[in-house]
Amino acid sequence: MRWTTDEIRKSFLDFFAERGHRIVPSAPLIPKGDPTLLFTNAGMVPFKDFFLGLRTASDVRVVDCQKCLRISGKHNDLEAVGRDSYHHTFFEMLGNWSFGDYYKAEAIRWHWELVTKVWEIPAARLWATVYQDDDDAYAEWEKIPNLPPGRILRCGEKDNFWEMGETGPCGPCSEIHIDREPDGSRPTDSPGEACDQNAHRGASCAVNVEGCARFIELGNLVFIQYNRDAAGKLTPLPKQHVDTGTGLERVAAVLQSIEAGRYLGNYDIDLFQRIIADIGKAVRLTDGPDYGKSTELDVSYRAIADHARAISFLIADGLRPGNNDRQYVLRRLIRRAVAHGHKLGLKPSFLPEICAGGVETVGTRDVIFGGVVSAMRVAYPELSKQSSDIKAVTLEEATRFGETLDRGLDLLNSWRKVFRRGAVLPGEVAFKLHDTFGFPIDLTQDILRDDGFEVDVAGFERLMEEQRTRGRADRLDPRPYDRSFSAETGAGSRFIGYEQDSAGSTVVGVGTSSEQGTDELVELVTSETPFYPEGGGQVGDRGVIETASGALFEVTNSRRQDGLILHIGRILRGAPGDFARGARVTLKIDRARRDASMINHSATHILHYALRDLLGGEVHQAGSLVAPERLRFDFSHNGPVGAERLAAIEEEINARIRENAPVTTEEMAYGDALKAGALAFFGDKYGDLVRVVRMGDFSTELCGGTHVARTGDAGLFKLEAESGVAAGVRRIEAVTGQGALDAIRRREKILDDLGNQLGARDGAALERLERLIAREKELEKKLRALEQKLIAGARGGAADAEKIGEAKGIKIVTRKVEGVEPKALREMADRMREKHPSAVIGIGSALDGGKAAILIAVTADLTGRVKAGDLIKQIAPLIGGTGGGKPDLAQAGGSNAAKLDEALARIAAIV
Repeated sequence: MRWTTDEIRKSFLDFFAERGHRIVPSAPLIPKGDPTLLFTNAGMVPFKDFFLGLRTASDVRVVDCQKCLRISGKHNDLEAVGRDSYHHTFFEMLGNWSFGDYYKAEAIRWHWELVTKVWEIPAARLWATVYQDDDDAYAEWEKIPNLPPGRILRCGEKDNFWEMGETGPCGPCSEIHIDREPDGSRPTDSPGEACDQNAHRGASCAVNVEGCARFIELGNLVFIQYNRDAAGKLTPLPKQHVDTGTGLERVAAVLQSIEAGRYLGNYDIDLFQRIIADIGKAVRLTDGPDYGKSTELDVSYRAIADHARAISFLIADGLRPGNNDRQYVLRRLIRRAVAHGHKLGLKPSFLPEICAGGVETVGTRDVIFGGVVSAMRVAYPELSKQSSDIKAVTLEEATRFGETLDRGLDLLNSWRKVFRRGAVLPGEVAFKLHDTFGFPIDLTQDILRDDGFEVDVAGFERLMEEQRTRGRADRLDPRPYDRSFSAETGAGSRFIGYEQDSAGSTVVGVGTSSEQGTDELVELVTSETPFYPEGGGQVGDRGVIETASGALFEVTNSRRQDGLILHIGRILRGAPGDFARGARVTLKIDRARRDASMINHSATHILHYALRDLLGGEVHQAGSLVAPERLRFDFSHNGPVGAERLAAIEEEINARIRENAPVTTEEMAYGDALKAGALAFFGDKYGDLVRVVRMGDFSTELCGGTHVARTGDAGLFKLEAESGVAAGVRRIEAVTGQGALDAIRRREKILDDLGNQLGARDGAALERLERLIAREKELEKKLRALEQKLIAGARGGAADAEKIGEAKGIKIVTRKVEGVEPKALREMADRMREKHPSAVIGIGSALDGGKAAILIAVTADLTGRVKAGDLIKQIAPLIGGTGGGKPDLAQAGGSNAAKLDEALARIAAIV
């Protein structure tokens, strides 16, 4: 296949990179600093502030492939997923962006070139649409030489005018569409659907008709040129922008259809087929139907494939299942996937294999699953790095839901037996399914939809609201903790920790912690606090809060929520009433811990400067962790940073530390800060007033964290590691100050210990080590040569070492050897199978330390009668070990070489 999904993604990024665009990595699915969105649901989300004029783009041309999730609000495709060939929750959006640079002419010309010359889609199959009043875009399309006459349609505001919201940036758009069946054969997405050619031609301009796969949008070019005010008036923007969106899965379906010479839906593309093939492997283990054999069950195949992608990426981005907002979305997806698996006869444990891959042993056969991680790790390396978390989190949630799934389905089935098609499931039953058995309401609707039943959603929502009201009443109960200090009361917290490390204050709220797995923790809120709340990469402060009566509260974390600074911890001394609202307390931070965090935070600014200075101004921060013991800094950069450049970066940072430059802070208007040259971090949210941190004359950044007074306070910077975390994103890990000194001393201790073992120091130790390694390699060669002679003996003159017998007409050949490692045993078995073309072969090897290894090989003609894996499982315990393998080859290791003869003799008896 020429146009794989990976190749299409790469071709798009490369095409625009060649035209001056900077490739930026996908932003996370969870938007940073944007409380208006649960998830990144469109390619423009990471760039929204540029269009709103809140931030200035450092690069005027950008290209990306953005991870997107549509499962909430008006962009919610969940119910349709799996029921057709094109709806998804998770999808990838290809986009190229111009922030006040090129405009309509280039955008239209380049996309036409991409579609017709790079992707080689015939021009005769293409259409273009423009907004009805956009004469400029129409004129640009007319300049395209090979666009057939009459293929430019003027469309109304509904189809071809883009708006961010009721007010704000907006503008006309132009779309490229492909006629997938110009001969009029009219493909459909599912049986029973039909495409009416005339439906695509009228004044409605509805080129894309719902349920029809004939005309597909290949790209949407948005020209942001107006600002709409509350009265609806359009005012031209000072700068004009281009915002394009091209669905990767949709383009893959089109290109692979052309290549295959037949219609393919999104779920038929190579990427989805790899995932669906894994689902098929799991289904076949339960004797279920393959994909394509059942229209009803195919829905479940597609839904699982879609949900597995969304689940994997959400977990990789740090989300965990729970009951709050985003957490519950992940929980719903996992539970829906488990329910669809149940339809296919699968147990809940199948889902982690589909997401993260793995191996399942069935009898003597290993079934290998690649999963979403394998299918998408080339473009998103973070999946591989987080694969163990993806598997563990999915398994735990799927297993938990599996415990109640059958009982919930029994309740539904008992109701269905009583009522006829068209009946409405009472809200009380839907609520019980949700509250007792964990069924999301959309899952209940899904299960009933195919049988023609509906759900009383209004009744369900009424009961849910009553439950929420009871919950709020419980939380407002003043015994002994309450959370009535919420933002609704007007209470707030003022941070005074820039100037003070201890302070007196008044408790304004107390409650049980909402942090996962921390039910025993308590949250205190005071009117003022020196405790820095987690933010900007810097961890929250720790310390203690005391009362005059001697009650003591240990603060283990500090974070900000709804305008409040929460002190999370435990009461070490005293009673809950000592910390009731209105109590006077003294707050003291752990000064040593704060100082260590300050040093590391300041070091990240110096590191950022050094990276931009030595690697180029296109380097930008992509995330950070500032803890007392270490720092971690993610930055945009393609490819590893070489050892020489890393050494130069470390040297430059330490030079700036030795410079002992002053570190100053100042509050100023956001626009003034940018004019002063301050760096604003990609994806962060800033208010009208910002804090600017300057270090000498080399670093100016917007930052709300805590910092040292002079760069020299950092003492020393030691770079520990550099690695890749995602496409186009690298990570540096480092230590500073005392931590850097400790790291150097640890390495010195290791070198001293090595020198003592080698009986030499410094350069002499290295020379001696090199000689030892060379000698080891030489000895390994000699050992290998001796093993080869021993192996050859199994074929030639050493036949008297073999014992040959027979059982049930099957030849049994066994041999005991000394000191042959397991890898060499496999080579020996291959040679013995050449010598004995129909036999069960057993080889035992006595190893050093009284250990033993056994290998069983069965020639191909006998695996239907005797399986090596079954034999080894019965023999392995005799030598004090375990083993396994395939029907033709299996191995075991054990701790009792004295039992080898007995074990080999048992083979014939078992056969």
